[in-house]
Amino acid sequence: MQLEIRNYYEVLLMEILRDEGLMEELPEEYLADLCCVTLNQLPVRYIRHLVDTYFFENYQELQQMKTEISEALERSRQFLKMNLQKRLKEEAAALAGEQPQ
Repeated sequence: MQLEIRNYYEVLLMEILRDEGLMEELPEEYLADLCCVTLNQLPVRYIRHLVDTYFFENYQELQQMKTEISEALERSRQFLKMNLQKRLKEEAAALAGEQPQ
């Protein structure tokens, strides 16, 4: 028997990324990192059927979840940007150290 369960936060994150056009705009590797870092900041809410969730969900609760996702997404973007800058500095320093003086 195979169970169909999903993390609702993941579903909503993908909707937000799609709505903002980021699914097509961002490189796949960066997008995967962005999703992982974002989802690791959020609670998990498992669902079985997306249709049922849309029918029974509370509008305020949905808005709160989307706000949580947007805030986590912004923190993730900053985190990945800082990591990229740090890595670029380290690579530049390593290259400078390898070149003859």
